[in-house]
Amino acid sequence: MSIELKNVTKKIKKTTVLKNVSYRFEAGHIYGLAGRNGSGKTMLIRAIAGLLIPSLGQVIIDGEPLHEKIDFPPSIGVTIENTVFPKDLTGLENLVALSKIKHQATLDDIKSAFEKVGMAEREWNTKVAKYSLGMRQKLSIAQALFEKPKLLLLDEPTNGLDQESTEKLRETLRQEANRGTTVILASHDKDDLKLLSQTVIQIDGGAIVN
Repeated sequence: MSIELKNVTKKIKKTTVLKNVSYRFEAGHIYGLAGRNGSGKTMLIRAIAGLLIPSLGQVIIDGEPLHEKIDFPPSIGVTIENTVFPKDLTGLENLVALSKIKHQATLDDIKSAFEKVGMAEREWNTKVAKYSLGMRQKLSIAQALFEKPKLLLLDEPTNGLDQESTEKLRETLRQEANRGTTVILASHDKDDLKLLSQTVIQIDGGAIVN
């Protein structure tokens, strides 16, 4: 899935959170958005996901501008920082419930997503209330993966992950890119971005600065 940003600007009240952003993301590639907290990384992720409507400019998905005929990319997996899941359900029960919305993913697809993020069967059968920060993060990433999206957007994906889990994520993202998925991830950790991304884009003040 190709994504083209044309002069995307977003103002919230009197604050410009995205400033004249133009860029083209190609399918089968892993892009990292680098920048300090508040630089505009998350706003850009939200704009690409269709969750934020630009004040000016366009987000174009495979030639189709968002918020005209379509409001969201047709095949997308997203993690937003601090995703909340019902705590009285297990990880597996959470994703099974989500799978009933689109009816695209099988139980095997869900279990495969857990395996891709390094979650064991006993972990996905544990109630979310007992999850550590790292396990909740893995569940969030599995949620983004299980329907095999053509566009994968990850906001601070290594939050709570140890080094082994981060390296497992790198392997998973490479696999996703190899099957043609466009992967865009945002992080304030430069070392993680170097490990996970093929191209790093620096964001500051809501603008691309490299």
